[in-house]
Amino acid sequence: MHNHQTGYDLSAYIREQFALDKHDIRTYSPLVLAYIGDGIYELMIRSMVVEQGNRQVNKLHQQASRFVKAQAQSEMMETLLPLLSEEEVQIYKRGRNAKSYTTAKNASVNDYRRATGFEALMGYLYLNGNIERLTELVKAAVTDYTPKEPAGTETRNR
Repeated sequence: MHNHQTGYDLSAYIREQFALDKHDIRTYSPLVLAYIGDGIYELMIRSMVVEQGNRQVNKLHQQASRFVKAQAQSEMMETLLPLLSEEEVQIYKRGRNAKSYTTAKNASVNDYRRATGFEALMGYLYLNGNIERLTELVKAAVTDYTPKEPAGTETRNR
């Protein structure tokens, strides 16, 4: 049975269940947006990988890693930029230009910065409850992306 809910807001549901106050996300730093964006994007990718069938966890991790590392997210932004609204471009740029105190692991500084912008955008859409737009962009990004090298174990962790 296919259960498709439109307008589903996981962030609002979590706030409601744990009695958390809603905050104006425009006041959040781009690195906070990237922090939650990293998690929601990874959850989406892991969900897609797991839903393809039962396999060894190591194989699941290898497949997911191809899509969550900084280089992949950086390349996906090339696909997404023409699809973004002016507001979304601004959120991406705020994330990309944010001063991060972590260094790129297995990624160039430019890839890491673009990936941070990508994650900030994902976080912004998630916290705004715009799951449909978030899904539309992730779908466009992963559909157009082809990993260039074999999957490794490196992922983008903060």
